[in-house]
Amino acid sequence: MEYVVVYKEGAARLRDSGVREAELDARLLLEYVCHTDRNTLLAHPEREVSEEERAKFLTLIERREKREPLQYITKEQEFMGLTFETSVNTLIPRQDTECLVEEAMKNLHDGMAILDVCCGTGCILLSLLHYSNDCTGVGVDIDANAVSLAKKNAKNLGIDATFAVSDLFEAVEGTFDLITSNPPYIPTKVIETLDPEVKDYEPVAALDGGEDGLTFYRLIAAKAKQYLKRGGMIFFEIGYDQGEDVSEIMKENGYRHIEVKKDLAGLDRIVSAHFY
Repeated sequence: MEYVVVYKEGAARLRDSGVREAELDARLLLEYVCHTDRNTLLAHPEREVSEEERAKFLTLIERREKREPLQYITKEQEFMGLTFETSVNTLIPRQDTECLVEEAMKNLHDGMAILDVCCGTGCILLSLLHYSNDCTGVGVDIDANAVSLAKKNAKNLGIDATFAVSDLFEAVEGTFDLITSNPPYIPTKVIETLDPEVKDYEPVAALDGGEDGLTFYRLIAAKAKQYLKRGGMIFFEIGYDQGEDVSEIMKENGYRHIEVKKDLAGLDRIVSAHFY
């Protein structure tokens, strides 16, 4: 069967199932199965798809119809130009989080020590280390499976970093020039209103920020001062409506030069602050 015909079959099924980016997801899944690239559909729509390839493709389409995230099906996601392995034990790296990396990079200098709290796949820390020189990095997460995955991503990317299982700062030693964190920040009652891809598949522990979504900001802000060098900076990813609240938490904990930065959609996304 022709490539374009198989693609249209998958896209139609995803559209009928209410998948938001049906055409894109169908194309990516077909490329994943056939080991092709984005040019194939345009340049070689007549390419023959074997029955075995089509059967595998439709099996993956069925999973996506059930709203399983594309990144859990293909087990990978691009982030900051790097490819990260994903798993159901971690949040899927998102473009919004690239804003955190980009803001941190503006203040990152050669030889700095970085700590990433709630590291998940390791995408924040590994991206910072990849795009800097002679920096050192430690990433911590309470989930042992997440830490294992972060270590695997570091090995796959050829980046030297240390990852450890830790309940926030419990296993952290030393001080750092820069601390980053994308903690759980969704208010508990809001989780059930999220898209099925998120609420039904991504780990709840990595989403649930407590009753008001601010639990982890309070905990991290209070403790981070012990692990920041004088003049060091902390960078948080936040929910679109949390800029004022997180800024107040930072102010109450003695941080200075607190700033809220917006993402590409013009929504509050990053809070940064200095500690002296």
